[in-house]
Amino acid sequence: MPQPSIGESPDAGDAIVEVRGVTKRYAGWTLWGRRPVSALNGVSLTAKAGEVFGLLGPNGAGKTTLIKILLGVVKPSGGTAALFGEPLGSSAARQRVGYLPESLRVDRHHTARSALRYYGRLSRMNSREIAIRSDELLELVGLRGRDQESVRRFSKGMYQRLGLAQALMHDPDLLVLDEPTDGLDPVGRNEVRKVIERLRDSGKTIFLNSHILQEVEMVCTRVAIMARGQICGSGTVEELTRGSHSEVVAFELVIPKGVNAEEQLGKIFHCPESTDVTIAPISATAGMHRVTARLPEQKQVDEIIDRLRATGISIYRMEVKRPTLEDMFMKLVSTTKEVA
Repeated sequence: MPQPSIGESPDAGDAIVEVRGVTKRYAGWTLWGRRPVSALNGVSLTAKAGEVFGLLGPNGAGKTTLIKILLGVVKPSGGTAALFGEPLGSSAARQRVGYLPESLRVDRHHTARSALRYYGRLSRMNSREIAIRSDELLELVGLRGRDQESVRRFSKGMYQRLGLAQALMHDPDLLVLDEPTDGLDPVGRNEVRKVIERLRDSGKTIFLNSHILQEVEMVCTRVAIMARGQICGSGTVEELTRGSHSEVVAFELVIPKGVNAEEQLGKIFHCPESTDVTIAPISATAGMHRVTARLPEQKQVDEIIDRLRATGISIYRMEVKRPTLEDMFMKLVSTTKEVA
């Protein structure tokens, strides 16, 4: 099905992750026999070099399934996808990817340093490379000085920071993070977010899967919102929040004496462009009224202001209430229909 997109798509030449019409169906069973279960329904997206791309959606939206397909762990049922222009599952692409799973498991006999040594060997690094890289990463994730402690003593935030270090051990060009802050307390989320921000500032390409809106909004360059196995919206946070919602503007107004406030304000605000208009008195003695209206564009706000001034109504205060990413998320998720 067509995928709504806001803003321009990245150039194909810049594409690090490219997904086109990917579907995934699993065998399923009901009381009436076998029935395939759709996890992905024609997903298309592109993440380009040097950006933090956020894949946002509720639990069960299909985000982790898509990541497993990108990593070559699961084969798609249809569509095409590539990393660095290479087919999924190719060794050339895998060598350039670092991955932090949702639930990383490190054997409890390890320290942070011995764990990094183990992952470095898996990446075919020599001892000198491992030692140098371990020092760099322990500093980056804030575990220097704690590197000889058993991971059994680590908090979940420390454990996730170690997970980021192992994903970066072979200095990948693309970092795939699956729910990196899930289950962390505010301190732990802040710690992990700071590491992601440092990686972003250093130019790493990051593909971030999360259902925590605040984390995505704070660190991501672009976002795709996913629901019921489909991409239902994509773009920058500003494009998503400004491109599909009218803005609610609240005015506190001083009405001149002798003017019928309800009648005059009704004429000014009840125009074809405005919706959801409410008019309420604040102070009868001061002649103040509060008006809120949903206006689609800035030019309509300007026109309302001109009409108020032309009738001698003073603007005591004005506030623009812009929609949030959560507003857009809830709207898209609630209106996305399941594909049979």
